[in-house]
Amino acid sequence: MNLIGLGFLMELPMKRHICMGLLFLAGCGGIPEGVEPVGNFELDRYLGKWYEVARLDHSFERGLSRVTADYSMRDDGGVRVFNRGFSESTGEWKQAEGKAYFARGSEEGYLKVSFFGPFYGKYIIFGLDHGDYRHALVCGPSKSYLWILSRIPALDKQILDELLEKASAAGFNTSKLIFVKHE
Repeated sequence: MNLIGLGFLMELPMKRHICMGLLFLAGCGGIPEGVEPVGNFELDRYLGKWYEVARLDHSFERGLSRVTADYSMRDDGGVRVFNRGFSESTGEWKQAEGKAYFARGSEEGYLKVSFFGPFYGKYIIFGLDHGDYRHALVCGPSKSYLWILSRIPALDKQILDELLEKASAAGFNTSKLIFVKHE
């Protein structure tokens, strides 16, 4: 699951829903069919702020705009994940902090992330601008989790079209993507 998406599972009013969701994610398989984590991954270049450009809908992010994720190193060698999004309905910011670790090796864009105790979700980077680390395609353990991330709030149409084509070719329903407002 995406580092951005998992963070919003920690909202206390949704605790029962969250626990069920986390148990589901913890039991999910690894990598969806047709998806391959990027190789030659450099964590240092991936760190920093990312904007959520688009996502498939989930209750834990529903109604959020201006969604960002900030990644930084933890003292234990893992990644600190700080997710933030603005709730249009309440007029308040929602945020969550978690941790992530490589699932198989540090040169592969395949991590596990936790915002709640021992429960981890999958974070699979399967599309990445290796030249500049400016945009990424990320999914979770199934094809119902998809995010398009960028270092800037909006992507050039050509780049966005290429990412949408790649996601569609991997079997994701890109017609259901929600494009995130950044003001």
